[in-house]
Amino acid sequence: MKRFQDRTVVITGASRGLGQAIALGFGAEGAHVYVGHRTRQSDAEATAEAIREAGGSGAPLQFDVRDRKAVEAAFGRVIAERGAIDVLVNNAALSRDTFFPMMSAEAWDDVLATNLSGVFHCCRAVVRHMVSRGAGAIVNVGSVAGLHASPGQANYAASKGGLLALTRTLAAELAPRGIRVNAVVPGLLATGMVVRMDRRIVERKRKMIPLGRLGTAEEVSQAVLFLASDQAGYVIGQALVVDGGLTL
Repeated sequence: MKRFQDRTVVITGASRGLGQAIALGFGAEGAHVYVGHRTRQSDAEATAEAIREAGGSGAPLQFDVRDRKAVEAAFGRVIAERGAIDVLVNNAALSRDTFFPMMSAEAWDDVLATNLSGVFHCCRAVVRHMVSRGAGAIVNVGSVAGLHASPGQANYAASKGGLLALTRTLAAELAPRGIRVNAVVPGLLATGMVVRMDRRIVERKRKMIPLGRLGTAEEVSQAVLFLASDQAGYVIGQALVVDGGLTL
């Protein structure tokens, strides 16, 4: 029996990169996956097709996590279509890197609105539904930038540090109601934001990783699936670091 057979999973930022890998992982385990995305409709449709090829089912779900009303409408659609949301994965995120003296208020606001307030909007939209069912799992995707200093990323680090604090508090509040909340904390991956980083910086950081290599999206995906599964039924409020030892 597949771990997520016939369960409904919503993943934000799932049209490409890490989110896509997470979506495919759930699809391979039999889930019906809603591919959350903001603008990349064709990528989301391609991901949904790949989910079907992996053995699951899925559909694109377009909304902006920064827009509370749009989030509520999207989650309402999912519940109307499927009757339940079993798993929420908050993966949507962006970065606007620059050293703090040059950081604009807009760069600060945009990153916090997406990476932290966006998670609030999505959790708020699904929690009452999960409470009424007495079951559910939420996995938030953090970053090692939320665990230690990350010069040039004050906004991103603040958003991811806040995300981990939110994860712990929601876990304590919601566990008595049958909802498990945890986080996965990826290190440097050979996909997503790292692809757009200066290669000299990436190489310098790679040399700091005890395993000596960048991680893969699939390795993080498996950690997300574990935390969302019944196998992690006694795990709440944790930040599972998947970084090859970078933060040791």
